Amino acid sequence: MFGAIEAGGTKFICGVGAGPDDLLTTRFATAEPETTVAEAIAWIRRQSAGQLRAVGIGSFGPLDLKTGRITSTPKAAWRGYDLAGAVERGLDVPVRIDTDVNAAVLGEARWGAARNVSNCLYLTVGTGIGGGVMVEKQVIHGLTHPEMGHIRIPHDIAADPYAGACPYHGDCLEGLASGPAIQGRWGIPGQDLPSNHQAWLLEARYLALGIANFICTLSPERILIGGGVMRQSHLYGMIDKEMIRILAGYVQKLPEIGPPLYGDLAGVIGALALAMT
Repeated sequence: MFGAIEAGGTKFICGVGAGPDDLLTTRFATAEPETTVAEAIAWIRRQSAGQLRAVGIGSFGPLDLKTGRITSTPKAAWRGYDLAGAVERGLDVPVRIDTDVNAAVLGEARWGAARNVSNCLYLTVGTGIGGGVMVEKQVIHGLTHPEMGHIRIPHDIAADPYAGACPYHGDCLEGLASGPAIQGRWGIPGQDLPSNHQAWLLEARYLALGIANFICTLSPERILIGGGVMRQSHLYGMIDKEMIRILAGYVQKLPEIGPPLYGDLAGVIGALALAMT
């Protein structure tokens, strides 16, 4: 049996199983670190019944992947928290940790919508925006790990005077296109906006601008976009149309864009893949 934790800014999803097809999961709200992690440890211990071999964690970040600690997150109580160490001490098994989006691309490449390609990009668009990249079947880390939600994109202040929701950069991609940015700009949550609202054209434009940068620098064969904002399924076609317009014929071969096979479970399925690696 393997344990899996998707540590999100608003919720934790935990799983136990021998593979993706028999993974038993639960979810609960993210609270203070000690309380939240204790709940995750207790649930995994109960479900694994002494058969646990390892645990994978896909976590919100930024992360120090060498120490397993969360670093400069806007969630003040979690800054510097030793997430990997706390789980390892609590369950007494090996723990592997990576970002939630790196975990998701790993899981989708092993079992999901990217299993037949060598180069893939996974984006999540929800409370924040993040991205994980696989190049030649290897997840990219670099000095730390990619922070794709914080790239800078064109922001026409006259057309969109919203200053941005990111506490660090204001109008980066996350600051303009995340769930909190949609609510901040229009005054109501995205899930309450009709599909023909002007918010979605602006959202598609911002996401396409970000994706155009990733296409030009990473050349992925497939782009998977998940997260709560993408429950507006009409966005996929709108993003694709905007992306074609923005690239203006310069890139002749464009990647496929679509949802992850595992949907809202992509992160915890990826954490399972980490545990089994």
